[in-house]
Amino acid sequence: MTPGDGRTGSAVGRPLRRIDARGKVTGETLFADDLSLPGMLHLKLVRASLPHARILGVETAAARGMEGVRAILTGADFLVPFGILPVSQDEHALCVGKVRFVGDPVAAVVADDELSAEEAAALVEVRYEPLATIASPEEALSTPEPRIHDYGDGGNVHKAVALDFGDVPAALAGADRVFEDLFFYQGNTHLAMEQHATLAYVDPDGLLTIASSTQTPHYLHRAAARVLGLPPARIRVLAPPQGGGFGGKTDPFNHEIVAARAALLTGRPVKIALTREEVFLCHRGRHPVLMRMRTGIDRSGRILGHSVETLLDGGAYGSYGVASTFYTGALETVTYRMDRYRFRGCRTFTNKPPCGPKRGHGTPQPRFGLEVQIDKICEQIGRDPAEWRIENATQPDTLTANWLEIRTTGLVRCLEAVVAASGWRERRGKLGRGRGLGIASSAYMCGAGLPIYFNDMPHSGVQLLLDRGGGVTAFCGSTEVGQGSDNVLALLVAEVLGLLPSDVKVVTGDTSLAPVDLGSYSSRVTLMMGNAAVDAASRARERLAAAAATRLEIPAERVGFGGGKLFDVSDPSRSIVFAQAVQLAEAAGGTVGTTGSYRPPTPKARFKGGGVGPSPAYSYSAAVVEVAVDEATGVVRVVKVWIAHDIGRALNPVAVRGQVEGSVYMGLGEVLMEEQAFCRLPPRLSSALVHRGPSMLDYKSPTSLDMPAVETILVENPEPNGPFGAKEVGQGPLLPIPPAVANAVHDAVGVRVDESPVTPEKVLAALRDPSRRFGPTTFPEVPWPEPVRVAPPWEGKP
Repeated sequence: MTPGDGRTGSAVGRPLRRIDARGKVTGETLFADDLSLPGMLHLKLVRASLPHARILGVETAAARGMEGVRAILTGADFLVPFGILPVSQDEHALCVGKVRFVGDPVAAVVADDELSAEEAAALVEVRYEPLATIASPEEALSTPEPRIHDYGDGGNVHKAVALDFGDVPAALAGADRVFEDLFFYQGNTHLAMEQHATLAYVDPDGLLTIASSTQTPHYLHRAAARVLGLPPARIRVLAPPQGGGFGGKTDPFNHEIVAARAALLTGRPVKIALTREEVFLCHRGRHPVLMRMRTGIDRSGRILGHSVETLLDGGAYGSYGVASTFYTGALETVTYRMDRYRFRGCRTFTNKPPCGPKRGHGTPQPRFGLEVQIDKICEQIGRDPAEWRIENATQPDTLTANWLEIRTTGLVRCLEAVVAASGWRERRGKLGRGRGLGIASSAYMCGAGLPIYFNDMPHSGVQLLLDRGGGVTAFCGSTEVGQGSDNVLALLVAEVLGLLPSDVKVVTGDTSLAPVDLGSYSSRVTLMMGNAAVDAASRARERLAAAAATRLEIPAERVGFGGGKLFDVSDPSRSIVFAQAVQLAEAAGGTVGTTGSYRPPTPKARFKGGGVGPSPAYSYSAAVVEVAVDEATGVVRVVKVWIAHDIGRALNPVAVRGQVEGSVYMGLGEVLMEEQAFCRLPPRLSSALVHRGPSMLDYKSPTSLDMPAVETILVENPEPNGPFGAKEVGQGPLLPIPPAVANAVHDAVGVRVDESPVTPEKVLAALRDPSRRFGPTTFPEVPWPEPVRVAPPWEGKP
C-alpha cells in the first residue's frame, strides 16, 4: 500500500498535530508524579555516604519512633537480586551486605507525608566498614581485590571481549600508511525534564499496580515479579507519558521495587518522587570511554584494516553493560567500507553510579574517535574529508566485515546535502582565523535485532478494537517518553484505515491491557511497533473491505479507504461511512478486533557476540558545523549546524524535525560542556568518591542562548523493512555532532582536542602545546581474552 493511491488514507507524510499535543500544552497530561490516591503514603530512601563499604548494621529505632512512620525496610527485605540483563542480576532493591557507590540505597522509610519520611530517613544510622575505593578503569585493572562484584571476567573487570574479522595485523602491515590515535569521551547524564517517580498500590482484588516513569514496563514487570515472588499475572505496570527518558529510565530501578513492596506491606498506596540529586546518583548515563584506534589505508585512502580498543568505566553495577561494551565496536563498520576489522572492548566496575544506555547507547564514543581520525587521515593525505566520506561510504544491500546487513542507505545523499547547504567546498578553510567548518557522518539502528531475553516471540504487538460507532482503539505496550510513539501508533492505524490520527484512541504502557512491546530504547518503536500496527490494521481493513464490498456489490480489491469512508475506487461517489462498515463487518463475523505482531529478520551474524549490532535497518546522518573560537579564552561558540538525516520516509515531517533538532541539542551539550565528573576527597576528610555537583547548578547543559541555528534536511529513501518506509530518528542525528564540532575547532584554530567535552581549558592547553593537541596519551595494558575469529563475508572472494 502506498499513501495517496486511493487504497490508504492520507495521514503519512503530512505535518499533522500530535494526538497528545492538547493535553501537554494545557497541562492536562498526567505524569507519574501527578498521580495521587486517597490514603497515600510517602517513601524516602536512605542512601550510602561511602562509595565502597561493608554494612555492619542499620539502626532504625529512632526513625521507627517518629510519629507518622508506617514502615521501614532494609536489605533483609530484598534478598532476591535483579537487573535488566539476564547475565547481570547484580542489584538489590536495598543493599545487602555492602554498598558500592555514594547514593546506593540502604534503607527505606514509609510515612504519612513526604516531609516526615525525609526527617525519619535522616535518623536512620548505618554503620560501615570502609573498603578500598576504585575510582577509574585504570585502578580497576590494577586492583583486582577487593572485588566490587563476585562475578565478571576476573578482578574488577566486568566484561572483556575480542573479535577479529580477518587478519587486521596483516592488513596494517601491508597498508600504505597506518594511523594510530587515542581518544577519550567523558560520561554524561540524561537530564530529562521529568524526574523518576513511582506510585504503587494494591487493588481490592489483590492486583499490585506499579505506575512509574519507566521506558520499559515489560522488563520492570519481569523484575518486580522476580524480586517480590509474585506471579506475573498479579502485577500490573503502568507507564504514564514521560517528560523525557533518553535511556535513563530503561533499567528497573530500586525505588520502583521498594515502593511495590511497601504497598504490599502497608496495604496502602505508596509514592516516591526522586529529587534531582537522586536522579544524578541513579545515573545509568553515558559510559566514559578511553579508545585506541589504528587504521591502515592504501594509496587511494581506502581502509584496509581498522582496529578499535575501548576501555569503559561502568560504575558500580552491570546495567546494560555487557551490551554497552559490544556497542562500542559493533556499529563501527556500518558507515565506511573496511576490508578487515578488529575490536577489543573492556568494561570495568568502579565505585561510581552505574552507567547504562544514553541516546545512541555505546556508539557516540567510538563514532567521535573514528570521525576525528578520518579528518586527520584526510589532512595527512591531502583529501577533502567530505569527498573521502562520499567515496568510501558503504553501499546498499551489502554486508559489513562483521556481518551486519545494510539494506538501504542514504548516507551519500546526506553528505551531499550538507556539503551543498553549508557551502563546504567554497568556505572550508577560508573563513579566517577563529572560524571553521567541520564535518562528520554516522549511522544508527532501527531497533536491536534480538531481544534482551532470547526467545522466538514477537518484539512488539498491537491489538485493535473497532466499535459500532466507528471508534478505533489501539492497544500496545509501547511507552510514550516524549518522542511521539503514541502519535506514530495512531497515525499508522489511521493511514491503513483511511482515518485521521485524531480518530484513533491509543492505550499504551499498560502490561495488563496491552500486548507486549519491549520498550522505548534503541530507536526500535517506530519500526517495530509501527509494523505491528500496520499488521493489525491491515487485518481489520480486510474484514471491513469484505463487508463493504458486499454492500457496494463490488470486488473487495476495489474498496478504497479515505476521508472516514469506504468507497469504490473506480467510482468514489459510491461509498459508505466508516462506522457503517464496522457494523456490517460485525454483523457478518462478530466483534471487529484484530492483532498484529512484529519480529525482526534473522540476523546474518552467527558468532558469539553477533547479537549486538544487527538491526532491521540502519539510519544515516551527516552534519556540517560552523564554529567561532576565541583564542584568548578558548571558548567555542557554535554558529550554525547543517544536519541531514536518512529517515527512510518521514511519517510526520514536523515531528521528525523536532527529533533531529533535539538530537543536535543533546550532541552539542555533550561535546561542549556536559560531564558526569567525580573527585576523591582528601584522606584527612573522607574516603568518599563524590560527584562534583549533582545538581543543575553544577552540571552544565546548553540553554536556549547556546542553541545555534539548525538547518534540517530530511533525506527520504524508503526502507522496505519499515512501516511505509520509515526509519528511526530518535538517536541517530546526535552521533555526528560531537566529532563535527571537534573537526570544526581544528579548521578554526589548528588544534586537535581528542576528547569530549571540548572545553575552553582544553582548547587553550592545545593552543599552548607544541603538538597543538589535547587528549589522552596512554592506553593501559588490558587482559584481552582469546579473540573470536570470523572471516568477513567476502573473505576468499575476488
